[in-house]
Amino acid sequence: MGRCPHCGQGRLFSGFLKVCPTCQVCGYDLGRIETGDGPATFIMQIAGGIVVFSALYVYIAYRPPIWLLLVVTLPLVLGLSLGLMRPGKGLMTALQYRSVEGSR
Repeated sequence: MGRCPHCGQGRLFSGFLKVCPTCQVCGYDLGRIETGDGPATFIMQIAGGIVVFSALYVYIAYRPPIWLLLVVTLPLVLGLSLGLMRPGKGLMTALQYRSVEGSR
């Protein structure tokens, strides 16, 4: 939902993937939650797996020309990657918050 994992009210993102330094509602320091490259790694594996196996199935079943397969699959992998990146980063941020706060 793109909300602060501490209070659930404030915005989590200030840009497409940039996490706000602090929550505007509760003042929680969101800057100390760092997900690194985790979301990108998972999203690449998920989007790549879906597109590669779908393209392989379509190629084996229908034998389209390679150029047509590329015209369809490249925008699909780009759309899936960009579409899943923000929810993936939000999920990883929430899991990291839970890990940090659970250890206290």
